[in-house]
Amino acid sequence: MVTGVKKVAKKGLIGGMSFAKEAGAINWFPGHMAAATRAIRSRLKLSDLVIEVRDARIPLSSANEDLQPQLSAKRRIIALNKKDLANPNVLNKWTHHFESKKQDCVAINAHSRSSVKKLLDLVEFKLKEVIAREPTLLVMVVGVPNVGKSALINSVHQIAATRFPVQDRLKRATVGPLPGVTQDIAGFKIAHRPSIYVLDSPGVLVPNIPDIETGLKLALSGSVKDSVVGEERLAQYFLAILNTRGTPLHWKYLFEGRNEGSSHQDSIDKPSYNLKDLRHQRSKQPDSSAVHYVGGMISEVQRSLYTTLSEFDGDTEDENDLECLIEQQFEALQKALKVSTRASSEARLMVSKKFLTLFRTGRLGPFILDDVPETDMSL
Repeated sequence: MVTGVKKVAKKGLIGGMSFAKEAGAINWFPGHMAAATRAIRSRLKLSDLVIEVRDARIPLSSANEDLQPQLSAKRRIIALNKKDLANPNVLNKWTHHFESKKQDCVAINAHSRSSVKKLLDLVEFKLKEVIAREPTLLVMVVGVPNVGKSALINSVHQIAATRFPVQDRLKRATVGPLPGVTQDIAGFKIAHRPSIYVLDSPGVLVPNIPDIETGLKLALSGSVKDSVVGEERLAQYFLAILNTRGTPLHWKYLFEGRNEGSSHQDSIDKPSYNLKDLRHQRSKQPDSSAVHYVGGMISEVQRSLYTTLSEFDGDTEDENDLECLIEQQFEALQKALKVSTRASSEARLMVSKKFLTLFRTGRLGPFILDDVPETDMSL
């Protein structure tokens, strides 16, 4: 990551989070995680193959480092989930990186049937040599919180039900928007002859995350609860990444040719919508007025960030200059997100929450926060 981001992350702007005093590490390890980690280690010994689910936006940061020695010793497929939220060009570089390390890796969208089927085909291929001599096979799904393990389990279940209609009635995994929802290890049968069982597991983190940037990326992607770090600090960190990479400058083409004819749309009364409505709702689609309004808000956010960065005459690699730019952008975002003037702290919190929602739902575009390694490093 660029020097400016590293310095800002370590400084008071973002560094006052709930870190361990001695090392500046993010410390979020709910009680159930210790017991779950022990159970996972025990089940891993019995598993014939492991699907390690990682967030495609943070292919390296979303690995549980404590489990890596045990995982690397097993047949393993790394599934980079949420590929629809990740930059496809950078994601291809990441998959090539893993393949260069002789590690099977596939990018998936856990909500896409065809995408999950591709993963299952790879699982069956990897188990071919074991199928011949084992009557029962165990496939374990592991990963840090909120990377989409339970969504994947449910999709596998649906596909298995069509493939193997004679299987027993099975219980679906519990899916939730918050990290740490699945708090017990559950298994179900996905095939007969041989019998193949998929074991789900709760998301577990290491007891503390010594690297500040890794912790921030996990929190930004939703694997650590916002309350541990703080929404404002997360928004600041994401802005630091955008600015040092120059991402808003690439949004210029989005505004070209839009100025003409926009005054009529601006004069239309616009109802208020909650940004929570941006989250995927399968049961009903938003009406056209809501889509238009949200789309206009996103354009204003992109325009405000483009304008502030293009007019900025400082150095984004200088921590003080970067902080000044981020302060300007918070003011611009307050207008773009239509956050009414109120107490400064309350307004900044509201801006941060809305801005993070736009990132997490992919409305600002696909991103990958981890840089593709140029040198040899662990998986």
